[in-house]
Amino acid sequence: MNSPSHFNSNLHHQAKTAPAGAAATSASNDKGGDVSLGSDSQRIGPDSAKLNGPPKRLNIGCGRRFHRDWVNVDLVPCHPQVLQCDIVQGLPFSEDTFAAIYHSHVLEHLSLNQGQALLEDCFRVLSPGGFLRIVVPDLEQIARLYLEMHELAWHGDRSSIANYEWMKLELLDQLVRSHSGGMMGQFMAQLDQTQADFVRSRAGVEFDLCRGIAQGSIGSHGTANSGDSKTRIRSVSNANPYVRPNWRQRFCRWLIKRFLGQDSARAFDESLFRNAGEIHRWMYDRFSLRNLCERVGFVNFRVCSAFESSIEHFSSFQLDTAGATVYKPDSLFVECEKPRAVSQTKVAAA
Repeated sequence: MNSPSHFNSNLHHQAKTAPAGAAATSASNDKGGDVSLGSDSQRIGPDSAKLNGPPKRLNIGCGRRFHRDWVNVDLVPCHPQVLQCDIVQGLPFSEDTFAAIYHSHVLEHLSLNQGQALLEDCFRVLSPGGFLRIVVPDLEQIARLYLEMHELAWHGDRSSIANYEWMKLELLDQLVRSHSGGMMGQFMAQLDQTQADFVRSRAGVEFDLCRGIAQGSIGSHGTANSGDSKTRIRSVSNANPYVRPNWRQRFCRWLIKRFLGQDSARAFDESLFRNAGEIHRWMYDRFSLRNLCERVGFVNFRVCSAFESSIEHFSSFQLDTAGATVYKPDSLFVECEKPRAVSQTKVAAA
């Protein structure tokens, strides 16, 4: 069974495209603490991780959006420059290794306890004075827009109904979905073009990806697609390659169906899916995320825009933006710092 730390959803993962000079290719998924570089893998730990010289920046859960000047890790590497790492098992790097750490749309795929453990590990491997940049769906913004669109729709503004439906999905779908893509993928695929602007302003590049899949111009893995529109729409919801059962899981399902029935087999399928990493296990707003970061020991927490960063030359890496385009406009962007003075560390331990 796939690890619960397999946090990238199908659409988020595909939308993380590699910057120029780092064309994405497939890589195998090894388990445990193995770090894979193409077809080669090595066991690394705090004493064996050799990171001599630059880069001293870590990109966690990078998906297909990474930069060669960073150390890029993900559970399922998509490119030889991405190391395989199960972050729930801990970051396999020494203390005070990195000057900057970044993760985008990763934290919400972990439970609250797992999320705190990840931030504690980030604190450990970050150098004093180093910066942590976190990008997550913005629960506060989602809630405010949901209430705004609900009010407009309630009072008869028909143009707001689709926006209301989208905000309801944005709030709930990835928490409760039982199949890959959920209702959000189907909604984006079937949305009338006249209603598309609002959803595009929320979903960013993922919207055009879904539309391309549904219309046949983009395959579910970035290649040309074929088939009728219903087949294409189904491909939006089945685009996650990380929830496909292996032969052991298929055999277990066969046994369950044979001896316990179809309903039990469906429950088994849902269990496999919900532990594959696509769902959201928690949501954050600026207040709860600040509390969590400060509890771990970080200081100087601030909310920033996608274009702002204390990390040197961050915009040049094109991890959150490309020119004027924000990849994930529905996001909360925050940064915080590991204290420079030893006496300031670990507020939580005081």
